[in-house]
Amino acid sequence: MVKHIVAWKLKSSAGGRDRQENASIMKERVEGLKDKIKEILQIEVGINVNTSSAAYDVVLYSEFKDMESLDVYQNHPEHLEVKAFVEEVTQDRIVVDYLV
Repeated sequence: MVKHIVAWKLKSSAGGRDRQENASIMKERVEGLKDKIKEILQIEVGINVNTSSAAYDVVLYSEFKDMESLDVYQNHPEHLEVKAFVEEVTQDRIVVDYLV
């Protein structure tokens, strides 16, 4: 199994919306991929409540059967559409993929 974790720092505003609005849209869109991409075993998006300057704004936790399934997800047209929005509102991103 592969666990795929991503955290994003969002721009203070983008697309005419503030950080919190864009975080909510990200959560809805990313979690909505579960019904569209069969390779996703588990997906959860959290919006940060920590006020530390070191904290990121949004985090994704997801699980896939194997690296091939993760690759299918990452290149799926539905994911690429959501990714375009995420890139528009993001200033920084970190990612960790690990096998269990």
